Amino acid sequence: MELWLFLLRWIHFLAGITWIGLLYYFNFVQTPFFAEAEPGVRSVAIQKLVPRALWWFRWGAMGTFIAGLLMYIHYIAQSGVEGFYSTSYGWAITLGGTLGTIMFLNVWLVIWPNQKVVIASATQAAQGGQAIPEAANCGRRAALTSRTNVVFSIPMLLYMGARHMPGFGEPTTGSIAGLVVIAGLIIAAIEANALSGLQGSTKKPLDTVSGALWSGFILTVILHLLFVVLFR
Repeated sequence: MELWLFLLRWIHFLAGITWIGLLYYFNFVQTPFFAEAEPGVRSVAIQKLVPRALWWFRWGAMGTFIAGLLMYIHYIAQSGVEGFYSTSYGWAITLGGTLGTIMFLNVWLVIWPNQKVVIASATQAAQGGQAIPEAANCGRRAALTSRTNVVFSIPMLLYMGARHMPGFGEPTTGSIAGLVVIAGLIIAAIEANALSGLQGSTKKPLDTVSGALWSGFILTVILHLLFVVLFR
């Protein structure tokens, strides 16, 4: 069992580095480059580079999610449901896992399907055909969701290391309910912002790298304060 858990941690860590590393590459390096590159250069990169990067990106997300889920189930089985959820660690790792799960679903259900349209459009245009009309909106949707994943990644990475965080007090029924409701509403609002519409004032922080980073750190502080206040 110890060997099995060690292997799961290793896979989770290795796949997670691949996934989040490419998430940051797409947002911090590739997107600004595409904004400055010539159309021909951008077209070739979309056809040849982006599909390779997206393959490692989405399967890195898959490996991270599956290994993390198996570890989560192991910890619950080891401590018992009541024992696991009666600790602040249990709720901290649950919060991190919830953020990671939303990010995983964003990759497979939003980013990848929309990027496939963008890649197909660039390929058709390069071969002398017509660009796909909805490709621009698909690219925008994928970009907003990817930036939202950047926002979520900052608190997610903090709570993935919850075992090494300073301990909080033991949770009560009221503190658990408060965490679930308040954190749930905040996370749901951020996710809904990414999925609803393509323009608007609430989208502006996601249009820049610095805006996404600041949003992520602010979200981290808010979630941490929830733990400090509720789990005293």
